[in-house]
Amino acid sequence: MSYDRASVRQVLNRVQAEKRSSLTPAESKILCDAYGIPLPQEALAGSAEEAARLAAEIGFPVVMKIVSPDILHKTDAGGVVVGVKNATEAAQAYDSIIRNALAYKRDAKISGVQIQQMLTSGQEVIVGALTDPSFGKVVAFGLGGVLVEVLKDVTFRLAPASEADALSMIDGIAAAEILRGVRGAPPADRTAIARIIVAVSNLAADFPEIQELDLNPVFAGPDGRVDVDYRFDRAGRCMHLAIDGEVRHDISVLSCTPDAVVLGVARTTGGAGVAFAAGNCSLTTACTFLAIAT
Repeated sequence: MSYDRASVRQVLNRVQAEKRSSLTPAESKILCDAYGIPLPQEALAGSAEEAARLAAEIGFPVVMKIVSPDILHKTDAGGVVVGVKNATEAAQAYDSIIRNALAYKRDAKISGVQIQQMLTSGQEVIVGALTDPSFGKVVAFGLGGVLVEVLKDVTFRLAPASEADALSMIDGIAAAEILRGVRGAPPADRTAIARIIVAVSNLAADFPEIQELDLNPVFAGPDGRVDVDYRFDRAGRCMHLAIDGEVRHDISVLSCTPDAVVLGVARTTGGAGVAFAAGNCSLTTACTFLAIAT
């Protein structure tokens, strides 16, 4: 598959020129579109009336989120409303989100409220990439949502990964049987998931300044239906995921706060290996993170 690297380079150059370490939702969408990563429908509303109209155009239910560079923890600020079922609720949610955001940070610069198609069906998986000081770019795959913290079931490969690598990652998790369909549930499309793994690995490998990228959850359904939910925040923080890039003596690890997931690549006496651990993480909402080296 061919990727639109020029569009990505243009976005990253602008971000670096403005000395920013995060991308706006619109910029994030450009990167995903350039690498063929499917996203839910979305729009940005600047008023309650516009929120009601855009939500109706997208189709209910929708998720509504504050868009502000000054509000890093949207849920903590009361800036997220899920399951909005009609235009009246959309208008009310808009007013509530703006009111909560200003109460949380009175001088916050608010760009508007994001209206996003609510994804509820399909098996949740996580696809990500990280930069390890010893091994460079690494791509990760596992079950997403709360399962990533409960099962600690993630596989890794060096990036960029081939489609064969991606398929082996999907089959390599302990819970691979879930993706094949259990208790009458339809199987997830492994090839469609593999395409996202390959795309994420190439995006990270093509642009060294992308330090980390997480897509959680990716909703994987049958017949090629795969949708990605995402959220971008400032460098170093992604909702409940915090990374400081600490390197220890015998393990290259992306350490974090006590309530966050820890991902890392380790050196062992037998050579190189991969380590995964989890704390009391609360990754119950969609979470995407892209850190730009400046």
